[in-house]
Amino acid sequence: MTTIKGRIPPWLLTVAAMFSIQLGSALSLGLMPTLGPLGTAWLRLSMGALILLALARPPLKNLRLRDAPVVVGLGVATAVMSVTFLAAMERIPMGTAVAIEFLGPLTVAALRGRGVRSLILPATALAGVVLLTEPWAGHVDLLGVGFAVMGAVGWAIYILLTQRVGDRFNGIGGLALTIPIAAVAAAPFGLPQAIGHITWETVAVAAALAVLLYRFCPTFWKCLPSAA
Repeated sequence: MTTIKGRIPPWLLTVAAMFSIQLGSALSLGLMPTLGPLGTAWLRLSMGALILLALARPPLKNLRLRDAPVVVGLGVATAVMSVTFLAAMERIPMGTAVAIEFLGPLTVAALRGRGVRSLILPATALAGVVLLTEPWAGHVDLLGVGFAVMGAVGWAIYILLTQRVGDRFNGIGGLALTIPIAAVAAAPFGLPQAIGHITWETVAVAAALAVLLYRFCPTFWKCLPSAA
């Protein structure tokens, strides 16, 4: 991991993570008419949990009591980010939802940065969000925007905790602990929508999305330096 962190520029890691999330979100749109946004998020998390449990045994013997809040927090943040993002995309354009949610990572970068320059990118992004949502036009879906804002908060917490869990557990051990927690946290919201609509095709698509989102994206975020 240190090799990637030292050789790839932070901006490129950020773009790679954003591309993966955009691609995963676009592919998720195909499941939403069948499972609903909450059901899609839950099935994606559940398939990710099953795949990770099959590939790596959760390192429970290495889990200390003081690690539990961070691990559980990352699982809950992952669930919040997944559920609210797809709920937002059901109500507002995907590009707008992504722009709002990306304020989370940009805020983290601004808070970690130094000087006025670190505030330029978040301020520019916020201006872009205002232009996309056009609040002056009077047709803003406030609930959709609210879901996206919740997703931005979840994403910011997700980045902070991913780096902490990644420093504590090697390989995909941290994911093997947190994604099952995320699936359980999302179940009360997603399971009612998904029941009766799950097929082998939806399971296969959700599994592919899980590999994309829960294997590669945490790698990109964990490699970012603290002031990226």
